[in-house]
Amino acid sequence: MKIYRLAGLAILLVSGVAGLIVALMVGGGAVPPKLLDPGPVVMWGLPAIKLIANLGAAAMFGSVVLALFALKAGTRPFDIAIDTASIGAAVFTVTSGIAGFFTFMAAFNPKLSADRGFGEQFGRFLLELPLGQAWLITVVMGAIITVLLFGWRSWTGTLLTAVLAAASFLPLATQGHSGDVAGHTVAVNAILLHTVGAAVWVGGVMLLIILRHLDRRAAATPGKKDRDSRIDIPLLVSRYSSLAIAAFVVVAVSGIARTVVAIGDWNELFSPYGLIVLGKAVLLVGLGLFGFWYRQQLIPRLDGPKEKRSFWTLILGELTLMGLASGAAAALARTPPPVGEEAPAVQTPAERLTRTPLPPELDVEQWLTSYDIDILWAIAVGFGVFLYIAGVLRLRRRGDAWPVFRTVFWMLGLALLLWVTCGPINLYQDYLFSVHMLGHMILGMAIPVLLVMGAPITLALRSIRKRDDGTRGGREWIMWAVHSPYSRIITHPFVAAAIFILSLWAFYFTDLVRWAMYDHLGHEWMVIHFLISGYLFVMTLIGIDPIPKRLPHAGRLITLIGVMAMHAFFGMAIMMQEGLMVAEWFGSMGRTWGPTPMEDQYIGGGIAWSVGEIPTLILAITLAIQWQRSDLKSQRRRDRHADRTGDAELEEYNARLAALAERDSAR
Repeated sequence: MKIYRLAGLAILLVSGVAGLIVALMVGGGAVPPKLLDPGPVVMWGLPAIKLIANLGAAAMFGSVVLALFALKAGTRPFDIAIDTASIGAAVFTVTSGIAGFFTFMAAFNPKLSADRGFGEQFGRFLLELPLGQAWLITVVMGAIITVLLFGWRSWTGTLLTAVLAAASFLPLATQGHSGDVAGHTVAVNAILLHTVGAAVWVGGVMLLIILRHLDRRAAATPGKKDRDSRIDIPLLVSRYSSLAIAAFVVVAVSGIARTVVAIGDWNELFSPYGLIVLGKAVLLVGLGLFGFWYRQQLIPRLDGPKEKRSFWTLILGELTLMGLASGAAAALARTPPPVGEEAPAVQTPAERLTRTPLPPELDVEQWLTSYDIDILWAIAVGFGVFLYIAGVLRLRRRGDAWPVFRTVFWMLGLALLLWVTCGPINLYQDYLFSVHMLGHMILGMAIPVLLVMGAPITLALRSIRKRDDGTRGGREWIMWAVHSPYSRIITHPFVAAAIFILSLWAFYFTDLVRWAMYDHLGHEWMVIHFLISGYLFVMTLIGIDPIPKRLPHAGRLITLIGVMAMHAFFGMAIMMQEGLMVAEWFGSMGRTWGPTPMEDQYIGGGIAWSVGEIPTLILAITLAIQWQRSDLKSQRRRDRHADRTGDAELEEYNARLAALAERDSAR
């Protein structure tokens, strides 16, 4: 069985190298440059070492994700999964360090030596240049993840390490496309999503090979330790396939988005870069068809007499295609795209600040037709729609009802989220403070009201099957999140209200707003933070999803009134500003249309004061209706109790009053 395990990993590596060589030859990445030729070692070594780094990252992240979703903490299979992830993290760390050094050699072509000048030049590359900083941060994060995986084996610790592992892909994703040309935002998100999805996909297959070997070895020996190592392979593969389907969708959509940015014109599909992309697309389609086939045909056979043949058909076939695609991806990074990575020599002020040309004047037509797609939120909305509908359909097949109005509210909330993050607001928010503020108000107040009314947590807890084998699926992780100490703090009504209103003031009256303007990561943080803070606040007021503590209706109404007052003061404070906020940004766009920057800022403050109060008013009305219904339900319960007991409590109370009156008269 060890031969099969080594053969599986060898096939992945060999097919990856084959894909790398072919793609380098097709794309011209193997041709030495006429200037600054670093030599064959760097020319071939850099993409090769990146391939190994990518496989190490896949083992690191994919193993942890599969362990969290399909295995039980504290068992030997779970520990083996974390050991695999730690080895992958170590490989990722070392190869990233080598790749960073090769990148420096390829970019500057210095003469390799042990003198001080070479070391100083390499140090400046790592500490001063963005690309060098990205490699340095990646190596440091990889080393931290390696240590954490060796020493942290609990549910919570592994989850936090998985989050850090996903974040370790971000530094290089930000450098995977020039920050000075159009399409930078789409490209960064696409590269990040593509990397994360591929890591889950490839790393999960690696872990399957190792765990099946562990299970076969345990089946051959009767000891208790080996019995504890037994794994339900069909169930494990089935759970992995669920992750693989989601990863396939993420990889496919992000790959399309990255291709559109890099190619620019569909005629360029037949350029060297385009041919590699087409090859990757064919491999991706093949993987998708293969995955559909094994989910329908092979997984049911894993519990039968031909289990061994079925398993290795699944694994070796998928590994071959994955290796070829991984090699092509590594070569693609060394192939110049048809759309140049160099910014134009002459740029307008808007292009220097936002990396895109100034859009036309914002009029009715632009409100209806313009867009700027954020692939991260487009995918998130797509999954939100699919999972919600799947939950509703599962309830109905079981014979349970789910209110139609909650589905309508959820879909409206996601549609509004898509419009804000991918429509005209996302296009114009960098140029108009008022549009930026409008998007902020919708994100923090309007969308949360709709999403909370959809009650997604309640739907998930009712529709997702409960596990009884000690592992954690979607339902178990939701329950953990609801009852965790951190959740008890942030969902406390007063804490949620404080986060909601104080973060609003802190964001606009500190450099956080400047970070969100200049840095793509800051922008994404802004969207996530205000969406979640608004959701938590609204959920404490009108939500039906389970949270540890809710105030009585009177307390909720008082809290809402206090927040409304603070929110109104915030809008007035913006309107009363005498100076321009982020003046070097909003005041330097070179706009020749629309209001002046100061007028636009005044309008933005008015939006925060007036438009932002509309969702608050809706909250107040909804809360009043819920309060009334709660009182009616309480009264009906008391009436039903009185009917069952024949007003015994009232008669007992009257008798007690009569006895007191009689005693007083006797005195």
